[in-house]
Order: sequence, then structure tokens, then C-alpha cells
Amino acid sequence: MDTNKIKKGLGRGLSSLIGETKTEININKLSISELVSNKFQPRKKFDKENLQDLTNSIKERGIIQPIIVRKSKDHVSKYEIIAGERRWLAAQRAGLNEVPVVITNVDDLKSLEFAIIENVQREDLNAIEEAKGYQRLIDDFSYDQEKVANFIGKSRSHIANFLRLLTLPDEVLGLIETKKLSPGHAKILVGLDNSVFVAKKIIEKKLSVRQAENFVKIFKFKKQSLKPSRDANLKALEISITDKIGLNVFIKNKKNNTGSLVFEYKDLDQLNKIIEIIKSNY
Repeated sequence: MDTNKIKKGLGRGLSSLIGETKTEININKLSISELVSNKFQPRKKFDKENLQDLTNSIKERGIIQPIIVRKSKDHVSKYEIIAGERRWLAAQRAGLNEVPVVITNVDDLKSLEFAIIENVQREDLNAIEEAKGYQRLIDDFSYDQEKVANFIGKSRSHIANFLRLLTLPDEVLGLIETKKLSPGHAKILVGLDNSVFVAKKIIEKKLSVRQAENFVKIFKFKKQSLKPSRDANLKALEISITDKIGLNVFIKNKKNNTGSLVFEYKDLDQLNKIIEIIKSNY
């Protein structure tokens, strides 16, 4: 077996990682039952239609690309899948007893890196799974955003934008995970107090990302216009005092008629002027 062809089939990121590990040159065959899921697998949802297409392909052609595995720490005589869990699931559906594997000796960090890079390269992850994968690199393995960006081959802003999605409410995260909302829509929702309401409106009205942006702008404008205007008497009093002393004055009055009177000065001369006015009158 030509190992160069093996590495090429794994993708640039995966082959680079494999090059850094002790990998058995030959492709091995392992029983389906000898494999277990990757505990670091960022992908939680597998599209049923795509999985069925892969199952049909495997029935017809077999597994062309081997599954990457390592010896399991948690299961005796088992191998943990690092990359290729979808192929493993499809192989089970196709009725295969054995699958081709490449056995590699890697630590937990490399296992997570393998899993993330494979899924990101193939665009198999939904936005939340991708974000959680990045967050795990940061939380569990002390990566920073710059290091994640360099490793994945994405811009730092891409990483930051995806991580911000994790601040959204669980209900909105669920809509993104099920792809009812696109990552573009999701970015608009970050930081909104009413993100759940807006998310449902986007879906209900089938808004494009641009339309959703305009909807949020209109909503914000309406919200701001509903804010009560300042008391006209207080505003007139501020202007009157400002004209009298030549300094900007701001009056904040609460419902219980407590508040604050603020004099704005721009230099020490103006501060001294305020002090002299107070001293001369009290």
C-alpha cells in the first residue's frame, strides 16, 4: 500500500498531524465491535439522509478511506475512533463485519485536533458543534483564539464569531444545531435581549440574513423611540444655568425627586470657577 496515497486521502490537515505521530504504516482491519466512539468527537448530530447515502456507497464500493483510531484508555481491547465515526456508523448499517483502520498513538489533545480538523475541512459540523470544539481546545488544552485560528486555518475573527454564538440562549442554540437558523442569522442575534423572539420571527418570515439585519435595526429603533423624553422643565433649567455660568450642567431627577446636579468642566480654570461660585454664595 502506498503510504503517500493514504496520507493524501486523509486531507492536508490530517496528514500533517499523522506525520507528527507514530503511525503503523500498513492499513489494518478491525472488527466493527472493536471500535468505540471518540469521547472528544465534536460532532453530535449526523444527518440521516447523508448517512444513508454513505451507507449505500459503502455497500457498493466498500470503505475507501480508512478510519483513524487509537487504543482506548477506557475500554480494554478496544480502539477509540479519532476520525471517521460517520464511516463506522454507515459500515454498521451496511452490514460490514470489518473496517480498514490506521492505528496511531496520540494523546487526548491530538485526538481532539484530529476530530475537529476532519469535520471542519469537510464542513460536517453545525455552527454550534464547531464553536464547542474550539471552546474545548481553549478550556481543556489552554489554546487561545490565535492558536486555534492558526491550527484550523481560519481567521481569528471567524473563531471569535463562532465562540460568541455560545452566549446565545439554549433555545436559539437548538435552532442553529438543527440548521433552522444559519450561522449568518445567528451572528445577528448575539447580544440581543430578545434573541429568542427575533430568531422565531426570522424562521416564521423566512428572512434572509440582510432582511434579518434590517428587522433588528427597525426593532431597535422602535424600542429607542418608546423611551420617555426628558422633562421639558428640567431641560429648560439646565439651559438657564448653563447660560448663567457658562458651563454645561446636567440635572438627573428620579421619581422620588432625588437625583444629582452635574457641572461639566474642561480644565482647572473652569473647575476653579465652579468652586468660586459655590464659595461666594454659600
